[in-house]
Amino acid sequence: MQITSRDNEKIKDIRRLLSRKHRDRTRLFLVEGICHVGEASAAGAVECLCYAPDLLTSEFAWRLIAGEQARGTPCYPLAAPAFAVLVQRERPTGLLAVARQLRARLEDLHPGNFPWGVALVSPQDPGNVGTVLRTVAAVGASGLLLLDHSADPYHPSSVRASMGALFSRPVARASFADFVRWARAGGYHIWGTSARANQDYRAIPCYPRPLVLLLGNEQKGLTSQQAAACDEMVRLPMHGPITSLNLAVAAGVMLYEMLAKGDE
Repeated sequence: MQITSRDNEKIKDIRRLLSRKHRDRTRLFLVEGICHVGEASAAGAVECLCYAPDLLTSEFAWRLIAGEQARGTPCYPLAAPAFAVLVQRERPTGLLAVARQLRARLEDLHPGNFPWGVALVSPQDPGNVGTVLRTVAAVGASGLLLLDHSADPYHPSSVRASMGALFSRPVARASFADFVRWARAGGYHIWGTSARANQDYRAIPCYPRPLVLLLGNEQKGLTSQQAAACDEMVRLPMHGPITSLNLAVAAGVMLYEMLAKGDE
Protein backbone atom coordinates (compact mmCIF):
# COMPACT_ATOMS: atom_id res chain seq x y z
CA MET A 1 0.00 0.00 0.00
CA GLN A 2 1.32 3.42 -0.96
CA ILE A 3 2.28 5.80 1.85
CA THR A 4 0.63 9.15 1.21
CA SER A 5 0.95 11.08 4.48
CA ARG A 6 4.02 13.09 5.39
CA ASP A 7 3.16 12.35 9.01
CA ASN A 8 3.42 8.61 8.57
CA GLU A 9 5.57 7.09 11.33
CA LYS A 10 7.84 5.33 8.84
CA ILE A 11 8.46 8.67 7.07
CA LYS A 12 9.22 10.35 10.39
CA ASP A 13 11.63 7.59 11.40
CA ILE A 14 13.54 7.73 8.11
CA ARG A 15 13.66 11.51 8.21
CA ARG A 16 15.41 11.34 11.59
CA LEU A 17 18.46 10.08 9.70
CA LEU A 18 19.06 13.65 8.58
CA SER A 19 20.40 14.10 12.12
CA ARG A 20 23.97 12.96 12.79
CA LYS A 21 22.99 11.89 16.29
CA HIS A 22 20.41 9.49 14.88
CA ARG A 23 22.82 8.24 12.19
CA ASP A 24 25.48 7.53 14.81
CA ARG A 25 23.01 5.76 17.08
CA THR A 26 21.46 3.55 14.40
CA ARG A 27 24.50 3.23 12.10
CA LEU A 28 22.15 3.91 9.21
CA PHE A 29 22.13 6.73 6.65
CA LEU A 30 20.24 8.01 3.62
CA VAL A 31 21.31 7.41 0.03
CA GLU A 32 19.64 9.48 -2.69
CA GLY A 33 19.82 8.91 -6.42
CA ILE A 34 19.59 5.85 -8.62
CA CYS A 35 23.33 5.30 -9.21
CA HIS A 36 24.16 5.77 -5.54
CA VAL A 37 21.41 3.36 -4.49
CA GLY A 38 22.75 0.91 -7.08
CA GLU A 39 26.16 0.99 -5.38
CA ALA A 40 24.54 0.43 -1.99
CA SER A 41 22.59 -2.50 -3.39
CA ALA A 42 25.69 -4.04 -4.98
CA ALA A 43 27.44 -3.80 -1.61
CA GLY A 44 24.53 -5.53 0.13
CA ALA A 45 24.11 -2.52 2.40
CA VAL A 46 20.45 -1.62 1.80
CA GLU A 47 18.24 -1.70 4.90
CA CYS A 48 15.12 -0.56 3.07
CA LEU A 49 14.07 1.29 -0.09
CA CYS A 50 11.62 4.13 -0.58
CA TYR A 51 10.39 4.94 -4.07
CA ALA A 52 7.88 7.24 -5.69
CA PRO A 53 6.13 5.44 -8.59
CA ASP A 54 4.92 8.78 -9.99
CA LEU A 55 8.51 10.03 -10.31
CA LEU A 56 10.44 6.89 -11.17
CA THR A 57 11.03 6.39 -14.89
CA SER A 58 14.34 4.45 -14.87
CA GLU A 59 14.16 0.78 -15.84
CA PHE A 60 17.40 0.22 -13.92
CA ALA A 61 15.76 1.62 -10.80
CA TRP A 62 12.78 -0.67 -11.16
CA ARG A 63 15.18 -3.62 -11.51
CA LEU A 64 16.93 -2.50 -8.33
CA ILE A 65 13.63 -2.47 -6.48
CA ALA A 66 12.71 -5.92 -7.81
CA GLY A 67 16.11 -7.27 -6.82
CA GLU A 68 15.86 -5.90 -3.29
CA GLN A 69 12.32 -7.23 -2.94
CA ALA A 70 13.60 -10.67 -3.98
CA ARG A 71 16.18 -10.43 -1.18
CA GLY A 72 13.42 -9.69 1.30
CA THR A 73 14.38 -6.03 1.72
CA PRO A 74 11.42 -3.83 2.75
CA CYS A 75 10.47 -1.54 -0.18
CA TYR A 76 7.96 1.22 0.44
CA PRO A 77 6.03 3.00 -2.34
CA LEU A 78 5.44 6.66 -1.49
CA ALA A 79 3.28 9.36 -2.99
CA ALA A 80 5.41 12.17 -4.43
CA PRO A 81 4.61 14.69 -1.63
CA ALA A 82 5.56 12.15 1.05
CA PHE A 83 8.75 11.22 -0.82
CA ALA A 84 9.71 14.90 -1.11
CA VAL A 85 10.13 15.32 2.65
CA LEU A 86 12.90 12.70 2.68
CA VAL A 87 15.10 14.06 -0.09
CA GLN A 88 17.24 17.17 -0.46
CA ARG A 89 17.75 17.19 -4.22
CA GLU A 90 15.73 19.78 -6.13
CA ARG A 91 14.75 17.23 -8.77
CA PRO A 92 14.43 13.87 -7.02
CA THR A 93 14.65 10.79 -9.22
CA GLY A 94 12.16 8.86 -7.14
CA LEU A 95 14.45 6.38 -5.36
CA LEU A 96 16.04 6.52 -1.91
CA ALA A 97 17.70 3.91 0.28
CA VAL A 98 18.29 3.59 3.97
CA ALA A 99 21.73 1.95 4.07
CA ARG A 100 23.92 0.41 6.73
CA GLN A 101 27.19 2.16 7.53
CA LEU A 102 30.11 -0.01 6.46
CA ARG A 103 32.52 1.22 9.11
CA ALA A 104 36.11 0.01 8.89
CA ARG A 105 38.44 -0.35 11.87
CA LEU A 106 41.93 1.06 11.74
CA GLU A 107 43.38 -2.08 13.34
CA ASP A 108 42.04 -4.18 10.46
CA LEU A 109 43.89 -2.14 7.83
CA HIS A 110 47.47 -2.96 6.85
CA PRO A 111 49.79 -2.68 3.83
CA GLY A 112 48.29 -5.86 2.38
CA ASN A 113 44.77 -4.39 2.08
CA PHE A 114 45.54 -0.68 2.43
CA PRO A 115 48.78 0.03 0.52
CA TRP A 116 48.05 3.71 0.06
CA GLY A 117 45.38 6.17 1.03
CA VAL A 118 44.48 9.50 2.59
CA ALA A 119 44.15 10.67 6.19
CA LEU A 120 42.29 13.91 6.93
CA VAL A 121 42.74 15.66 10.27
CA SER A 122 39.46 17.14 11.53
CA PRO A 123 37.87 18.04 8.16
CA GLN A 124 34.82 20.22 8.76
CA ASP A 125 33.05 20.17 5.38
CA PRO A 126 31.22 16.90 4.64
CA GLY A 127 31.29 17.76 0.94
CA ASN A 128 35.09 17.74 1.06
CA VAL A 129 35.09 14.37 2.80
CA GLY A 130 32.91 12.84 0.09
CA THR A 131 34.89 14.44 -2.73
CA VAL A 132 38.20 13.19 -1.35
CA LEU A 133 36.75 9.69 -1.05
CA ARG A 134 35.54 9.87 -4.65
CA THR A 135 39.06 10.82 -5.77
CA VAL A 136 40.56 8.04 -3.66
CA ALA A 137 38.41 5.59 -5.62
CA ALA A 138 39.19 7.28 -8.94
CA VAL A 139 42.97 6.82 -8.58
CA GLY A 140 42.65 3.30 -7.23
CA ALA A 141 43.86 4.20 -3.74
CA SER A 142 42.80 2.09 -0.81
CA GLY A 143 40.60 4.21 1.42
CA LEU A 144 40.15 7.15 3.75
CA LEU A 145 41.08 7.74 7.39
CA LEU A 146 39.27 10.45 9.35
CA LEU A 147 41.24 11.65 12.35
CA ASP A 148 40.06 13.35 15.54
CA HIS A 149 36.84 15.38 15.27
CA SER A 150 35.72 14.96 11.68
CA ALA A 151 32.69 15.88 9.65
CA ASP A 152 30.35 12.94 9.22
CA PRO A 153 31.12 10.87 6.08
CA TYR A 154 27.46 9.79 6.13
CA HIS A 155 26.09 13.33 5.97
CA PRO A 156 23.90 13.69 2.84
CA SER A 157 26.39 16.14 1.29
CA SER A 158 29.25 13.69 1.76
CA VAL A 159 27.21 10.77 0.45
CA ARG A 160 26.30 12.69 -2.72
CA ALA A 161 29.87 13.91 -3.26
CA SER A 162 31.33 10.43 -2.83
CA MET A 163 29.39 9.15 -5.87
CA GLY A 164 29.05 5.69 -4.33
CA ALA A 165 32.68 5.38 -3.18
CA LEU A 166 31.43 4.93 0.39
CA PHE A 167 30.48 1.41 -0.64
CA SER A 168 33.73 0.48 -2.38
CA ARG A 169 36.42 2.03 -0.16
CA PRO A 170 36.91 1.62 3.60
CA VAL A 171 36.46 4.68 5.80
CA ALA A 172 37.96 4.39 9.28
CA ARG A 173 37.95 6.88 12.15
CA ALA A 174 40.71 7.22 14.73
CA SER A 175 42.54 9.67 16.92
CA PHE A 176 45.67 11.27 15.49
CA ALA A 177 47.81 9.54 18.10
CA ASP A 178 46.38 6.11 17.21
CA PHE A 179 46.92 6.84 13.52
CA VAL A 180 50.61 7.63 14.05
CA ARG A 181 51.13 4.43 16.06
CA TRP A 182 49.33 2.41 13.37
CA ALA A 183 51.36 3.99 10.56
CA ARG A 184 54.68 3.38 12.31
CA ALA A 185 53.80 -0.23 13.09
CA GLY A 186 52.82 -0.82 9.46
CA GLY A 187 55.90 0.81 7.97
CA TYR A 188 53.90 3.53 6.21
CA HIS A 189 55.51 6.62 4.70
CA ILE A 190 53.52 9.67 5.82
CA TRP A 191 53.52 12.56 3.36
CA GLY A 192 52.13 15.89 4.49
CA THR A 193 51.52 19.15 2.68
CA SER A 194 52.23 22.71 3.75
CA ALA A 195 52.64 26.02 1.97
CA ARG A 196 55.85 26.43 4.00
CA ALA A 197 57.43 23.11 3.00
CA ASN A 198 60.76 23.26 1.18
CA GLN A 199 60.05 20.55 -1.39
CA ASP A 200 57.84 21.08 -4.45
CA TYR A 201 55.56 18.05 -4.83
CA ARG A 202 56.55 17.80 -8.52
CA ALA A 203 60.24 17.40 -7.65
CA ILE A 204 59.73 14.13 -5.76
CA PRO A 205 60.95 11.29 -8.02
CA CYS A 206 58.96 8.53 -6.30
CA TYR A 207 56.26 8.17 -3.68
CA PRO A 208 57.08 4.75 -2.18
CA ARG A 209 54.36 2.57 -0.72
CA PRO A 210 52.91 1.82 1.70
CA LEU A 211 52.03 5.48 2.11
CA VAL A 212 49.44 7.81 3.57
CA LEU A 213 48.80 11.34 2.36
CA LEU A 214 48.10 13.42 5.47
CA LEU A 215 46.11 16.64 5.09
CA GLY A 216 45.05 19.14 7.73
CA ASN A 217 41.66 20.73 7.99
CA GLU A 218 40.27 23.49 5.83
CA GLN A 219 41.06 26.39 8.15
CA LYS A 220 44.43 25.59 9.75
CA GLY A 221 46.10 22.84 7.75
CA LEU A 222 48.52 20.67 9.71
CA THR A 223 49.76 21.87 13.07
CA SER A 224 53.50 21.83 13.77
CA GLN A 225 53.01 18.69 15.87
CA GLN A 226 51.13 16.93 13.10
CA ALA A 227 53.71 18.00 10.51
CA ALA A 228 56.45 16.61 12.74
CA ALA A 229 54.83 13.18 12.48
CA CYS A 230 55.31 13.22 8.69
CA ASP A 231 58.30 11.57 7.04
CA GLU A 232 58.24 14.19 4.30
CA MET A 233 56.50 17.54 3.73
CA VAL A 234 55.81 18.96 0.29
CA ARG A 235 54.19 22.12 -1.01
CA LEU A 236 51.86 22.86 -3.89
CA PRO A 237 53.16 26.09 -5.43
CA MET A 238 50.75 29.03 -5.44
CA HIS A 239 50.83 31.84 -7.99
CA GLY A 240 49.27 35.28 -7.84
CA PRO A 241 47.28 36.30 -4.76
CA ILE A 242 46.03 32.76 -3.97
CA THR A 243 47.66 31.25 -0.89
CA SER A 244 45.94 27.87 -0.65
CA LEU A 245 43.73 25.33 -2.42
CA ASN A 246 40.47 23.78 -1.37
CA LEU A 247 41.14 20.64 0.68
CA ALA A 248 39.57 18.26 -1.83
CA VAL A 249 41.37 19.91 -4.76
CA ALA A 250 44.74 19.65 -3.00
CA ALA A 251 44.05 15.99 -2.26
CA GLY A 252 43.22 15.37 -5.92
CA VAL A 253 46.44 17.00 -7.16
CA MET A 254 48.55 14.97 -4.74
CA LEU A 255 46.77 11.67 -5.33
CA TYR A 256 47.24 11.81 -9.09
CA GLU A 257 50.90 12.68 -8.60
CA MET A 258 51.26 9.76 -6.21
CA LEU A 259 49.55 7.51 -8.71
CA ALA A 260 51.93 8.56 -11.48
CA LYS A 261 55.03 8.21 -9.28
CA GLY A 262 54.11 5.22 -7.16
CA ASP A 263 56.64 2.41 -6.84
CA GLU A 264 54.27 -0.27 -8.09
